[in-house]
Amino acid sequence: MKPALAYALMTTAFMAAAPARAEVHALLIGVGDYAVLDADLQGPPHDARLMAETLTARGVAPGAITVLSTDPTDLPEGAATGLPTREGILAALDSLASTATPGDTVVFYFSGHGAQAPDLSGDEGGGYDEIFLPMDASGWKGEIGMVENAIIDDELQAWAQTLLTNGVQLVGVIDACHSATGFRALDQGHGVARSLAPDLLGIPEDAAPAPFTGANELTGDFVFLYSSQSDERSFEYPLGDTGIWHGEFTLRLAQVLAAAPEASWAQVLAAASDAMVQGPARQIPEGEGPLLTAGVFGEGTGTARLRVGDGALRAGLLQGLAEGAEIALYAEGAGGEPLGTARLGKVSAREAAIEGALPEGAAWAELIALPPPEPLALAAPVRADLADGEDYTAWLAALDGAGAARPDFVPVLTDGGLVLAGPDGVLDPQGPGSSLRVLPGPDETEAAALARVLDTAAHGLRLAGVLSAAAGRGLTKTEVIRVEIERRPGAQSGDGCTGKTGPGEAYDPALGVSGCDQLWLTLTNASGKAQDVSVLYLDTGFAVQPIWPGDNMVNRLAPGESARVGMRIDPVHAAGTEEIWVLAVPMADARAPRADLTTLASPGVNRNLPGGAENPVTLWLDAQITPPDADTADLRGFSLKPADLTMIRRIVRLNPGAA
Repeated sequence: MKPALAYALMTTAFMAAAPARAEVHALLIGVGDYAVLDADLQGPPHDARLMAETLTARGVAPGAITVLSTDPTDLPEGAATGLPTREGILAALDSLASTATPGDTVVFYFSGHGAQAPDLSGDEGGGYDEIFLPMDASGWKGEIGMVENAIIDDELQAWAQTLLTNGVQLVGVIDACHSATGFRALDQGHGVARSLAPDLLGIPEDAAPAPFTGANELTGDFVFLYSSQSDERSFEYPLGDTGIWHGEFTLRLAQVLAAAPEASWAQVLAAASDAMVQGPARQIPEGEGPLLTAGVFGEGTGTARLRVGDGALRAGLLQGLAEGAEIALYAEGAGGEPLGTARLGKVSAREAAIEGALPEGAAWAELIALPPPEPLALAAPVRADLADGEDYTAWLAALDGAGAARPDFVPVLTDGGLVLAGPDGVLDPQGPGSSLRVLPGPDETEAAALARVLDTAAHGLRLAGVLSAAAGRGLTKTEVIRVEIERRPGAQSGDGCTGKTGPGEAYDPALGVSGCDQLWLTLTNASGKAQDVSVLYLDTGFAVQPIWPGDNMVNRLAPGESARVGMRIDPVHAAGTEEIWVLAVPMADARAPRADLTTLASPGVNRNLPGGAENPVTLWLDAQITPPDADTADLRGFSLKPADLTMIRRIVRLNPGAA
């Protein structure tokens, strides 16, 4: 969760572009086992280990890395280790402050539980300090007015300002959250949140914070990366069936950093976010600081290809691979013609078996197709209130057979209906009504309604993943399509709109929109090639709506040409997160059919335009989201993969109370 402060250090990862002879020092903290609190996490030690591997791969000397972890095993040789107690963390911070010299970079990373406690200094506008919980943290101690052994953001801020004043650059990464909203998690949840509610720490409801006296802002060169927004929670999930857990943010960030040859922190954060926001439980990272647009230190692999050795692929689940995925095999790490294709067998954390014999000279591989889609999995249903007096017989019959150990959704029976919570099992995480409701239509049975909702969600989630994988991370690309958004406030009346709108102004819809607001996009081709541009919209029910082009409209933009695209937000009755997708396909041949990707929208609302359907890019993408059969199996080959698909995502936050 991103703390509601732009000035507090928070536990974030401090990494910045370092001068040629400057050094990078890192303190990586992973708190999994808590000595006092009944709040153990499984992922943080693995997170700290993965970050250590990632930093060394980018050129950081193992001897410059200190890992404070409750399981400090399998770390790069030469890294210093210790336990993540309050005393150990503060000592390591002091050591960094005395070691780092002007021009150096300090990386601070924290993976573990966060929470909120009453502000002691009066510098928090919301009245609460963000706190981080070392392994020896306990509960609230009235005599000291704080959570015993917790580390508060004020302490970290003072440490950070000392470094910044001395000319040291800071880059921070935090995979924890501090949300104090009373979200309700259910036992069947697949993910674990990295936050503790105040009542679990014994913080009294009447504990009064100090009066607000003004914020203390940091000054200097820093960038902070937060694992989620201030009103969201951060989660960890198991990595396949390996028994290894990772924070979702850390896993995706490490994947991007491992490959990024030259990229800014903003680009890295955007790429990690693209990889994260694809499932039912949404978690959107955030970043801030003067160095957000600065280059990341060190070097990545700079290639999308993965090493092949001893008949196996030297990459696995940690690199986003899965059993059944297809790869193209090459002799070189870049360029050249493929020697053949193969399918992946069993995939572990860091290695994948390759089915069949390898072509002679195969030393590198490139992912060309995701595994065939699988049906969405449901956990066993649970009743939110056993004494609500409702009859759920029809819903239970529709859910017969549900009971997946690793679900995509957790069915919750409440208020006489069915709600699909995310894999974390949290009901209405963004407020009342924000989880997916299954609402039967006229003359529709409960079973048919559930099947319809699941089919729609499966298509939307699959398409999001396929587009993201096909577009790649875009870390070294120049700008292809420039997107400018204007908002015209609308007026909602019940379930409809009055038709009245206010004046338009430039706006980021991630800040919140109301029902009936209009969003106008100006799309400008900033590349040197003609681009076929499409706009899709992913709603809270995971339905993909076609926005542009409309029927009989030309969507090919010449270099420098612009198009204006408008949309209206439906009446809003619950908070939620939706997405605008701007997709661009470069024109390979002036005589080729234009690529209209609105044909990929949800069945029933998509457009079946002959000119778009014949385009190879559209055909390839459609094959990736369709279960293979005799008609589509031959379309999954590497020769049809789109080369330069661009995907630009813009978050839209639905807020019934937005101004």
